[in-house]
Amino acid sequence: MTVLIIGGSGFLGTELVRRATATGWETAATYCSRPDGIAGAAGASWHRLDLRSPGHIDEVLAAVAPSAVIDATSGGSDWAVTADGSIRVAMAATRRGCRLVHVSSDAVFSGSRIHYDETCLPDPVTPYGAAKAAAETAVRLLAPSAAVARTSLIIGHGRYGGSGGSVHERLVHALAAGTHDGVLFTDDIRCPVHVEDLASALLELAVSDRAGMFHLGGADALSRHELGVLIARRDGLDAARLPAGRRADTLMPGPLDVRLDSSATQELVRTRLRGAGEFLHVQ
Repeated sequence: MTVLIIGGSGFLGTELVRRATATGWETAATYCSRPDGIAGAAGASWHRLDLRSPGHIDEVLAAVAPSAVIDATSGGSDWAVTADGSIRVAMAATRRGCRLVHVSSDAVFSGSRIHYDETCLPDPVTPYGAAKAAAETAVRLLAPSAAVARTSLIIGHGRYGGSGGSVHERLVHALAAGTHDGVLFTDDIRCPVHVEDLASALLELAVSDRAGMFHLGGADALSRHELGVLIARRDGLDAARLPAGRRADTLMPGPLDVRLDSSATQELVRTRLRGAGEFLHVQ
């Protein structure tokens, strides 16, 4: 098994590289400008990749010759990376006959129906959500045998553990320390997933022949403030220092209540998608 992880230097990508190499797979990974995730990722070969550059992905695929590609890159609202780049990956993987697993996001939903299962169609309300929706739609058309996996807020081990902290955990630490202005919304609800569970499930999909849409969210629906309180308690921070507010009272665009229903996917994968109340539980 040879796997290529697009976006291997990112938070999710780093965990994917770690697990793939630990499993004994031939592992290759890409970075764009800063190979941050390379530290501690012994056993993987690294390749610079700019998804905005036509033909660059073909060069990497030719060098690696993977049997599976996991596209875990995140260009935010940069359409050239998040949408066009993902389309280039799908086209190149299809030409070479590679198994493709594409990572999408709950940002493709508006929140108007709150509960979203794998059959729900995208209705994004932000530039990032629109880019992710365009990418997953194109992937399903260009690579019908691919697996497209939507996920939610990704959480790690914070300052305790090898995986480091996610952007959400770093924000909680900064808010608790008073080094960052802002609030954690009490009406912005998601289904956070642990990076280990997500990576494990994605690798399961990579070695399967399952195609279509999959949801890989955690079992619990929590507001960003509730999530922040759990992170603070786990990391020994004063949760009372975390400022709270309502997104509905701001002019910030974005969905409010988006709950990924992952029950159908959970019946297909062995990895148990824990809820934040479990993986952030203080012993």
